[in-house]
Amino acid sequence: MATKTYEFERWAVQQISEAQQRIGTELSKAIIGQQDVIEHLLIAVLSGGHCLITGAPGLAKTLLVKSLAQLFNLKFQRIQFTPDLMPADITGTEILQQTAEGRKMVFSEGPIFANMILADEINRTPPKTQAALLEAMQEHHVTTAGVCYTLSEPFFVFATQNPIEMEGTYPLPEAQLDRFMFNIWIDYLSEDDEVAVVRQTTTTEPEPIEQILSGEDLLRFRDVVRKVPIAEDVVRYAVRLAAASRPGPKNSLDFVNEWVTWGAGLRASQYMVLGAKARALLHGQSHVSFEDIRALALPVLRHRVLINYRAEAEGVTVGNLIERLLKSVRES
Repeated sequence: MATKTYEFERWAVQQISEAQQRIGTELSKAIIGQQDVIEHLLIAVLSGGHCLITGAPGLAKTLLVKSLAQLFNLKFQRIQFTPDLMPADITGTEILQQTAEGRKMVFSEGPIFANMILADEINRTPPKTQAALLEAMQEHHVTTAGVCYTLSEPFFVFATQNPIEMEGTYPLPEAQLDRFMFNIWIDYLSEDDEVAVVRQTTTTEPEPIEQILSGEDLLRFRDVVRKVPIAEDVVRYAVRLAAASRPGPKNSLDFVNEWVTWGAGLRASQYMVLGAKARALLHGQSHVSFEDIRALALPVLRHRVLINYRAEAEGVTVGNLIERLLKSVRES
């Protein structure tokens, strides 16, 4: 049994490590820099999680997600969320069609019936339409006119938000935010990387991205990720990090009680552990370490911790708070 476990670990590490190298080579044809962002997206894809991507316009959010879909030969759909977008525009609707059996109602699939969905500027559409994604994200199916339609696997939702223009937007409720594994922030590139992007995009057409893996490979890797061993102490560390972000309970941290209105729930520790397993494999390890948990604390907790007006008045950000949590919560 021990020999089989060792062989499995060696196989998993080798396969995912080789895939990561090939993915990095192909993505470099279209994306320059943003290595942390790419790693977090790969972790989410290997774990089967959805991502919220926050960044200013023009930072290649759409290009990055579309390139990922090309790498894995997945069906890609981009949905532009606008104030007049209706739920049926996402899920699909029944239309009257002439068939061999006469005129009858036939279901016409919406753009949600793809493998990788880019929900562009999701906070610009009303809550009713935002909620249309909830069932799909959680259950991987949609229901229309009382009929349930199963979505193709693998299925991912990458939703983008623009942090600059907040006028006329509808902030996502906590219940929907919690469905996203990560909240990934994309920042501006360094000067050297920006020069490289300008040179690349103003000369010849970029090389086409070649397929590296298939959707079936992703489903297989997802099973592999879940089998990565993790010590109980590491799991407890993830649980303590999430619990420490909640104000009010006995023995809660003073700065959390002072600055936090709402802390992270159970999904936070689940996603930290699952993501840490994928990160361990990407870094050539066959088991999860405390460092894997710490590295993913920010993208996992960033959208699950709600700071209050006092924190904002004192210039404290969610990132500052999570940094203090990492310094305050012991590993064992």
